[in-house]
Amino acid sequence: MREVPLADLPSLIGQDIGVSDWLDITQDRVNRFADATGDHQWIHVDIERATKELGAPIAHGFLVVSLIPFLAKNIVQYQGVGRGINYGSNKVRFTNTVPVGSRIRMRVKLLSVDQRAGAYQLISQCTIEVEGQDRPACVAENISLLYPA
Repeated sequence: MREVPLADLPSLIGQDIGVSDWLDITQDRVNRFADATGDHQWIHVDIERATKELGAPIAHGFLVVSLIPFLAKNIVQYQGVGRGINYGSNKVRFTNTVPVGSRIRMRVKLLSVDQRAGAYQLISQCTIEVEGQDRPACVAENISLLYPA
């Protein structure tokens, strides 16, 4: 994991920050997400039909994007942060499916850093890759606010 002092953030604009560990996408995780969101579409939870028609059930796009904070935990730790807040996203695109049983990981590139209301506002490009696939599953511009300790 990379450790970065807040003061060093501007020097990292335009750079790749790092890559996460691989994460297994299990049917249990997909089912729990379906239960939490009420999205029980067959492509996610009907194993027999999804396997027959798609080759495997696929993870929800919003499940994949919701894993950004989890995947980011082992990429970078910003030193001197009192609290961090997910401020939102400028753009999210689901460019490939994530079959159940596959593994994903995330690459992060820092696009911008601005001072805003006592915080550092970071805009990062988060690219979620599927192992063995050329096209990523998701590309998102994620906005975070980091408040100094």
